Amino acid sequence: MDAMSVLGVIIGLVAILGGNWLEGGHLGALINIPAAVIVIGGTVGAATLQTPKSTLLLALRRLTYVFVPLQLDFKGGVGKIVRWAMAARKEGLLGLESVADTERDVFARKGLQLLVDGSEPDSIRAVMELESDLREQRDINAAKFYESMGGYSPTIGIIGAVLGLIHVMGNLADPSKLGPGIATAFVATIYGVSLANLFLLPVAGKLRVHARSESQYREMLIEGVIAIAEGENPRAIELKLNGFVEQSA
Repeated sequence: MDAMSVLGVIIGLVAILGGNWLEGGHLGALINIPAAVIVIGGTVGAATLQTPKSTLLLALRRLTYVFVPLQLDFKGGVGKIVRWAMAARKEGLLGLESVADTERDVFARKGLQLLVDGSEPDSIRAVMELESDLREQRDINAAKFYESMGGYSPTIGIIGAVLGLIHVMGNLADPSKLGPGIATAFVATIYGVSLANLFLLPVAGKLRVHARSESQYREMLIEGVIAIAEGENPRAIELKLNGFVEQSA
């Protein structure tokens, strides 16, 4: 569990609800089902309209990373690469074939297969960097789904406010209906702005951070595989890649 994400949500909610309480307001005044339906439904609908199905499904899966982030073991990755280098120095690149067969990381396995096939370092770098860039762009697009929702949410809140005011204007002759209409108008605006700035935009930012971290991990694998292809000493490879470990700390 990512404690910072949980803490951020708690601080944001306490600030809003606590400020409302200090001003003499009460929680019931902020609960309005029609306003929630308008803002949430409209925001999800608008963002879904502009998002391809594959990106939408990935964005939904990646939402869990905000509270349960993917653990990237940079130090363990360096140790693994050093073991590959030692095996290659001892048995030759063909000795990595059995290692490739048991490697669980698909990206790392592709690098090992390129080594076993005897590909040139420049060719290996081109293939792996292309795949890494495509993966990073896919992850960024998933983050943009929540970013787009953060852009639509305040506007949908304004639409909810206008709808509430229309309801009020249509019932001026009946004072008993003025209160609910005005409440929907103002609460919809609060929902739209709060949803965007307390949740959706921070979620997008968090997913971008994770996308960059995964890209750095793949970059470490690329540098390690290239170093093995060039026949570098395992100790020298370890010293080179330790910079990624320090950056991730």
